[in-house]
Amino acid sequence: MIRDNQRVLNQIHVLLDAFVIGASYLLAWYIKFVVFRNEADVGVGVLPQETYFTALYFIVPIYLVLYYCCGLYMSKRYSSSKREVYNIIKANTIGLGLFFGILFSAKIIDFSRSMIFIFFVLASIFEICVRQWLRKILRTIRKKGYNIKYILLVGYSRAAEKYINRIMENPQWGYVVCGILDDKIPAGTMYRGVKVLGRIDNIHVILPENKIDEIGISLALEDYDRLEELVNICEKSGVHTKFIPDYNSVIPSRPYIEDLTGLAVINIRHVPLTNTANIFLKRTVDLFGAVFCIILFSPVMLFSAILIKISDGGKVIFSQERVGLHNKSFQMYKFRTMREQKEEDEKLGWTKKGDPRVTPIGRFLRRTSFDELPQMFNVLRGDMSLIGPRPERPQFVEQFREEIPRYMIKHQVRPGITGWAQINGYRGNTSIRKRIEFDLYYIENWTLLFDIKILFLTMFKGFINKNAY
Repeated sequence: MIRDNQRVLNQIHVLLDAFVIGASYLLAWYIKFVVFRNEADVGVGVLPQETYFTALYFIVPIYLVLYYCCGLYMSKRYSSSKREVYNIIKANTIGLGLFFGILFSAKIIDFSRSMIFIFFVLASIFEICVRQWLRKILRTIRKKGYNIKYILLVGYSRAAEKYINRIMENPQWGYVVCGILDDKIPAGTMYRGVKVLGRIDNIHVILPENKIDEIGISLALEDYDRLEELVNICEKSGVHTKFIPDYNSVIPSRPYIEDLTGLAVINIRHVPLTNTANIFLKRTVDLFGAVFCIILFSPVMLFSAILIKISDGGKVIFSQERVGLHNKSFQMYKFRTMREQKEEDEKLGWTKKGDPRVTPIGRFLRRTSFDELPQMFNVLRGDMSLIGPRPERPQFVEQFREEIPRYMIKHQVRPGITGWAQINGYRGNTSIRKRIEFDLYYIENWTLLFDIKILFLTMFKGFINKNAY
């Protein structure tokens, strides 16, 4: 019954999409050749109306195939609205590229390119609106108790509790957990209204007596030796079975699954910057950005160097060992903001408020973050990036790797001059644990747009630092 409902929904989607694609194309033609008609659109070298309309016989099925390839006919229960919008724009962009490519390859110069672009814009807007409207209708129907899927969980674990929590928080998904089977938890135990119905062996009795659409295997980690046995039992029932892994204590974030010719490999952490294309893209931006910033801030750097030299006649640039990508040490450059001191004194700890070692000029440079500007040369050398987790001194790395879980993950990417933690206020004498949380979020969710966002926010939040003493 559920599969039939999904099939009907997909058929409705296809029909709606075909209508939207056709209507958008015809409207684009009307806007181009009727609303904004000019003399150049009439006469020799311009295609007739019938030619444009005939193209619809090819455009509609090609776009429907693109929508299918981009995942637009998958179930909407779990898919996010943002992901659907992204996939619509992605499919339409590919369609636009194919359209232009075919016209170029066939040397069809009279087909209006501006009309094609108008079609792209209209199809994207209308498709997003129609699908959001349909999504809203489905959610309303499911909230009222229709189009519901009933799920039986096999195994009481942290994963089972989290799954129930998500279902309770999102009634629009249309899922109801009707019970749990477990050998260790007594029958009758309740969790948020979901009852433990009995032992796992009772599945043979419970399945025929209840309307179950799906089975979720949610065993505790220590019970995974029974996984193959339970999968076989559930599969024999003919009920759709899925696995809800209890690995959050081992894999604390969103896992990334690789397919090695049929062998699923779960990465403990998804790090986009281990991808060669992403590394190249980020490094290219770093190089251009560093050169631009060096040119832009050269008067500030020159003026800072003169003030430091005049103030006490010591070294202008201070270098300090830090730990970077793949745990490799490098010398990080800064404008000297403290009185010159012995190397062992530098290792005493962080600067504190009113620290007598900081010079008056140094205090200003720290407050404004101008002391960090020489790190642009670290970016050129490849030691650092414009954006990333801040690098730390070796002695603190050794300390934190034992005290803070997952601290060393920050060294899977290049350290940065500024970062997600810094613009959220975690600089200087602030919580290292919270700083690592923000660093891990950045590492796992990196995109070029995320870097641009951090750079933009740095201009407003990152330069002036109240925690810099």
